[in-house]
Amino acid sequence: MNNDVTVAAIQLEPKIGDLHANLTACENMANEAGKKGAKWIIIPEFFTTGMAFNPRITDAIQPPNGPALNLLLDLAKRHHAYIGGSFITRDEDNIVRNAFYLVSPEGIVGRHDKDIPTMWENCFYIGGTDDGIIEMNDRQTVGVSLCWEFMRSQTARRLREKVDVIVGGSCWWSVPSWVPKSVTARWEEKNERTALESVRVFATYVGAPIIHAAHVGEIECPLPWMPMNYKGHYEAGSMIVDGEGNTIALRDRHEGQGIVIGNIKIGRTTPQQDIPNKYWLHDRGPIPTLAWNYQHLHGRRWYKKNVAHRKPSVAEKPKSLAK
Repeated sequence: MNNDVTVAAIQLEPKIGDLHANLTACENMANEAGKKGAKWIIIPEFFTTGMAFNPRITDAIQPPNGPALNLLLDLAKRHHAYIGGSFITRDEDNIVRNAFYLVSPEGIVGRHDKDIPTMWENCFYIGGTDDGIIEMNDRQTVGVSLCWEFMRSQTARRLREKVDVIVGGSCWWSVPSWVPKSVTARWEEKNERTALESVRVFATYVGAPIIHAAHVGEIECPLPWMPMNYKGHYEAGSMIVDGEGNTIALRDRHEGQGIVIGNIKIGRTTPQQDIPNKYWLHDRGPIPTLAWNYQHLHGRRWYKKNVAHRKPSVAEKPKSLAK
């Protein structure tokens, strides 16, 4: 099925762990996109919390049927549109996951749990095992990819020639400006290009258009097992890409918070290139590679101590229990 559709992606400047502020900002921008005729509106990964190594995030963990999902459902009804975004949720089995929900005016269409947490994300949730494919009633099939899922060949293989549109978002942080600054500046230039290209090129591996939402703004937090703080920014790059990998619309980090809108043809195309026979589709760079490995070890321990056996906070409880 091939349809020209107006779609939108939201670019959020999050307040770490501030559920109310983040939901309000997303609602306002989604309303703007809906008024401009968008029939697909995608909100970033971690739209309830942002992402940093900050324990405030644990206080904003959501139940599956809490304020975050209710906002998505309300927006879908209000604008007669498909709405999607991910947030950290504690499921009935007491495991916390990064869950992307796609909803329609009729209700929940499907869910994808991000497969592998990135770096300090390991502190807050456990990876999922589904294939990221959501079947819709009108015979369209949706693929979901979140942040560094766009970086891995296994994601491209499970979606390749199987989906009509890819939706998702990123919360991608910059390489810090450490000494020698001339070296880390070069690493950051490459990191910023990778954040954009990993999304655009992904369409050429899978053969489907992409609606991608991102975060923007400054970020500072402690570094796990390190004596210094991390200080940097979210790379941003909310974008709309067609099935051949052409950028239809882009909002980079210098444009700040806001929305990006464009028209795409929803439907499968022939992939433009083969998926490389390697784990990573793009080089991560030295600092992200180091952080990926050591923060995975740290994060698993931190999750078990601070999240796994924690009783739900007020923010995590359904409305009927939040007293």
